[in-house]
Amino acid sequence: MSVRPYREIHRRQAKKIMVGDVAVGGDAPITVQTMTNTLTADVEATIAQIRRCEVAGADIVRVSCPDEESTAALAKIIPEVTVPIVADIHFHYKRAIEAAQAGAACLRINPGNIGSAARVKEVVQAAKDHGCSMRIGVNAGSLEKHLLERYGEPCPEAMVESALEHARILEDNDFTEFKISVKASDVFLAVAAYHGLAEACDYPLHLGITEAGGLRSGTIKSSIGMGQLLWAGIGDTIRVSLSAEPEEEVKVGFDMLKALNLRHRGVNVISCPSCARQQFDVIETVKVLEERLAHITTPMTVSVIGCVVNGPGEARETDIGFTGGGKGTHQVYIAGQPHHRLKDQSIVDHLVGLVEQKAAEIEAEKAADSPAAAAE
Repeated sequence: MSVRPYREIHRRQAKKIMVGDVAVGGDAPITVQTMTNTLTADVEATIAQIRRCEVAGADIVRVSCPDEESTAALAKIIPEVTVPIVADIHFHYKRAIEAAQAGAACLRINPGNIGSAARVKEVVQAAKDHGCSMRIGVNAGSLEKHLLERYGEPCPEAMVESALEHARILEDNDFTEFKISVKASDVFLAVAAYHGLAEACDYPLHLGITEAGGLRSGTIKSSIGMGQLLWAGIGDTIRVSLSAEPEEEVKVGFDMLKALNLRHRGVNVISCPSCARQQFDVIETVKVLEERLAHITTPMTVSVIGCVVNGPGEARETDIGFTGGGKGTHQVYIAGQPHHRLKDQSIVDHLVGLVEQKAAEIEAEKAADSPAAAAE
């Protein structure tokens, strides 16, 4: 039994599929993805945006392919980026075939919406021939007419039924390398639909609250919905849908996973909201510190607390701690223990230096412990 059972999350056991060289489901880490908002036909702009997402940590990037120009551009984009690319397809089965031929790692498509059984068979064959997986993407805003007539409105049961209908079409074509999403802009609807789908199948699930809103409101909405699903062990890959730049979606996604101890990337800054007891400008210090530490990908924790009420206690649990003290002299903690004192004027520069040094030490230890190093 764990020392802290209240922190345990037992993930739903899902089938594992591959999106390019990235595993989704099974025992694989929960992946973070986003979607470009450039015109796909603008190859240079799309490549530049994908590269920014790569730097932010994206595991998978989706690209919309509404026309032939877009799928033609895909063949030029994919060799220039390192993350697997998902081609977003709606209705046009030929675009799906072209995207598979262009090197897409995954097709986002609803097989029931692309026409006849023969067309579906063609798309499935293209996916098999080119090593593509698929995502069935059900959305509350575009449910099939027969389901709306039966249920009267978008509801969890209708969304799960839609997903399973599409899944059966692929299964009937001897294709099971797919994940499923049941997204809605309504948090209650999305969460209920995902719970229902999680019980109904063992396919990996792509989580999202669709059309969540702007950076601030969309982050809150997504965190409420996706956070409770992840806490319940549901979800194998996530996309935070924001009216913001794609790299911001990636950052929010990682922060969500870090908060639940599901995945770690970069520095987790624990900081107080500040009050009259603060001995330095906490808000400005944290703002600048997070900007200066954005390049660090090594997982670690840093506490920045304005006074001694909670500072020493938080520092005990972090790699590097900083607590405000009187007369412009503050306390620095290393591995939970008091280490040295520091004056006001050098707070950010000093903490950045300590973090960079610690990150280098952690990476060196990892390299020394790697199988390749052991074999030498």
